[in-house]
Amino acid sequence: MSTDALADAKPSRARIWVMACRPATLTAAVVPVMVGAAVSVHAVGVGGLRLGALLAALFGAMMIQIGTNLANDVFDAEKGADTAERLGPTRVTQSGLLTPSEVRRGMVVSFGLATLAGVYLVASAGWPIVAIGVASIASGIAYTGGPYPLGYNGLGDVFVFVFFGLVAVCGTAFVSTGAVPALAWLAAVPVGALATAVLVVNNVRDRNTDVGAGKRTLVVRFGRRFGTVEYALLWAAAWAVPVLLAVRDGAPVRLLPLLTIPAGIKLIRTVATTEGRPLNDTLASTAKMLLAFGVLFSLSLVIR
Repeated sequence: MSTDALADAKPSRARIWVMACRPATLTAAVVPVMVGAAVSVHAVGVGGLRLGALLAALFGAMMIQIGTNLANDVFDAEKGADTAERLGPTRVTQSGLLTPSEVRRGMVVSFGLATLAGVYLVASAGWPIVAIGVASIASGIAYTGGPYPLGYNGLGDVFVFVFFGLVAVCGTAFVSTGAVPALAWLAAVPVGALATAVLVVNNVRDRNTDVGAGKRTLVVRFGRRFGTVEYALLWAAAWAVPVLLAVRDGAPVRLLPLLTIPAGIKLIRTVATTEGRPLNDTLASTAKMLLAFGVLFSLSLVIR
């Protein structure tokens, strides 16, 4: 292939940065805020919401997600987890589309923008936001960076459940109402579970290359079958919460999220029987189902 043809094949700078930010993963940032907002509406009504704080929480969550993605991109390349043999989508550092220093600068900018949103949230919701923001950013970096990267030591699943479930949903409820209703803790479970399910697909797909890179995910530690069972149990946990709420509240509308059961069962079967690159589609479908579940769950909470 000629030099001109290679230049034509290379994505534009804008496209490269979009690839680096991984927009498909932003459902994991948007859904917890959406569900947290629905919990707030359930608790205080639309008129009681702090709309500015809610929008700042959404922006901050998205910036933290992007910053974490960029951190993963550069640190995984440096640690050898991303190589030319990777089965997932192209990573900009490993492929040479961006230099490590460029990706690091992008990470700093993303976390910096998240911090600006945090400053606004501290002004409107108080100092507890400092602890949430610092912990979220530090964990985003520590997921694949630092002396004890969480994702390399079997703690990635816990990280995702805690920060994309409990912290994000309850934190959103706090900034938008000034309190954390009991419902927020329960509503955080399916959100955290399905966000973790996205990670599990990634870990099942990459388990062989992860071994070579010294990445000891739970799937690497306990095997392929464990990953399938974990994925199924996460879906089961997500479906159990609407049932519990429907029984507790005597409100069949809480069962709306169960409309995802047919698609979820299909995904569970796919994870159980599929290997390699075809799991990329399963990962993307799981992220889409997180969004679908989040929309249905949010509706079920605001409809009286």
